[in-house]
Amino acid sequence: MTLLEGEVLYRARLLAEGGLRRMLGDLDAAVTWEGETLRLPKTLCEGVRPLGGLGLLLVPSVFTWPRVFSITTPPWQPTIRYPPRGVATLWEHRESDPPQALAAVLGRTRARLLAELDQPASTRELATRLDLSEPGTNQHLTALRKAGLTSAHRTGRYVLYARTAIAEALIAGDASPLPSSHGNPRTEISVSDVGGDRLRDTADPVVAMQG
Repeated sequence: MTLLEGEVLYRARLLAEGGLRRMLGDLDAAVTWEGETLRLPKTLCEGVRPLGGLGLLLVPSVFTWPRVFSITTPPWQPTIRYPPRGVATLWEHRESDPPQALAAVLGRTRARLLAELDQPASTRELATRLDLSEPGTNQHLTALRKAGLTSAHRTGRYVLYARTAIAEALIAGDASPLPSSHGNPRTEISVSDVGGDRLRDTADPVVAMQG
């Protein structure tokens, strides 16, 4: 499981939970909404470009950190390149300790599995990290999925597991209500071969470049 694949699944989940605004809400502090206009930072130009049904392509890239880059000039596909979450930890690994209260309820092994899923991962990867057998790991992940704490996503030959919003709240110790998608524009999303999200907003917002 790569950092970029995890970022794509993370953005797709935000889109499903809260729509377009939620998915782009934490992309970067410089990326903001003004009505139906998405404002992007630009150094040398300023203007407004309607998407015109082309959609907006999101491309996470470790080479853009710490900035956000955009392509808005016709006839090119409107694109935002941005650094994925966790880019600073790309070359390191640390075992995540679950909250003790969560371990007491779920059992330490299942709580550790949830804690390790800060990025989506396969059964084999998780088993290797935690020194568990693959069949045992798969059994625990299946139980967590049936309980609504993990979700499974097939990527090529692999099935990747990710924490659900409920599990994220449990890991963080957050009892606040989950965000609602009510009132957000409907969107469609598909994962592209370059590791980005191509999304089309039925409200067809515009992209503004600000100097």
